[in-house]
Amino acid sequence: MENHSVYIGLGSNEGNRLANLQAAVDLIHRKIGKISIISEVYNSEAMGFDGAQFYNCCLLLETYFSAEETLNEILNIETDLGRKRLLKNQYESRSIDLDILFYDSEVIETENLTVPHPRLHNRKFVLLPLSKIARNFLHPNLNASIENLLLNLVDQSDVTPSGFWLKNPGKHYSFQDYNYIAIEGNIGAGKTSLAKMISQEFNAKLILERFADNPFLPKFYKEPKRYGFTLEMSFLADRYQQITDDLSQLDLFKDFIVSDYDVFKSLIFSKITLSEEEFKLYRKLFYLMYQEISKPDLYVYLYQDTERLKSNILKRGRDYESNIQAEYLNKINSGYLDYLKNHPDMNVKIINISEKDFVANREDYLEILEEITA
Repeated sequence: MENHSVYIGLGSNEGNRLANLQAAVDLIHRKIGKISIISEVYNSEAMGFDGAQFYNCCLLLETYFSAEETLNEILNIETDLGRKRLLKNQYESRSIDLDILFYDSEVIETENLTVPHPRLHNRKFVLLPLSKIARNFLHPNLNASIENLLLNLVDQSDVTPSGFWLKNPGKHYSFQDYNYIAIEGNIGAGKTSLAKMISQEFNAKLILERFADNPFLPKFYKEPKRYGFTLEMSFLADRYQQITDDLSQLDLFKDFIVSDYDVFKSLIFSKITLSEEEFKLYRKLFYLMYQEISKPDLYVYLYQDTERLKSNILKRGRDYESNIQAEYLNKINSGYLDYLKNHPDMNVKIINISEKDFVANREDYLEILEEITA
């Protein structure tokens, strides 16, 4: 998932202008991505036609959507908020107007989209609010900063601060009560994807399990009895080392830590994969290590039904996972739930994501954030 920075201009001169702008901001947050910053709202005269004054502002959006996908979502939001395009290629009053000004620093020319916006450098009602949130951003075609474009602007129309600021709906979610969060779940549940999304949106230090580097994992799936103990011991040693190293390295520029695993998962998987005698030995070694490391303030367990898990596993295309059986996944899920139930001292939130696709659908993702931060 690649994150993109998109500057968007907003305007309204029909109905309750401030409410229209706020509704657009809310929908952009809900449908497209994180809103990092919003400028103050400005008053401006209608340009190119006789009409009521506009309220204008600009915002910076962070999204996984492509430029075309972002445009489609923006057009849908305009329609949802009552935008009607009555006159083709003519200026007119509108309840809401949303324009992509910049998409990263890309230059895009398609039938439906031109980026940078072809007229933004000539419009004071765009450049003035944009300069408040992106004054040093370089126009990729003109090789000039927004601040310099504003200083050399011919347009001297009357654009004035309204004194109004829109609310950023993303500020609703707060992780301030947590220093360390572990996202847990079955194979293919989406814990890595969720940890990455939270880390990017909320400025968290990200710790990802290094399972792909384990040379015993492919061998285990072929001969589980032979390589079970070796695999589990190598996982335990690596998880212990990684968590110890990462938690000891303070990052003053991050607000908290989010991980896609916790070391306790070693106990759950080993109980399934090892013989009874092997597990007794393993458990002794596990608790010697586990008592020495810091524990998360919050465990988030992503529950997903087995059919969805199998589908997700096949999608990610790892050959050594292709033959994982439903019975094995069911045992892992039962192992997690039993462990969490028998450790009431752990701060755990179990979230059922069987009917959610939080990677493709931002609204599903926001529902998960609601449950985590509630």
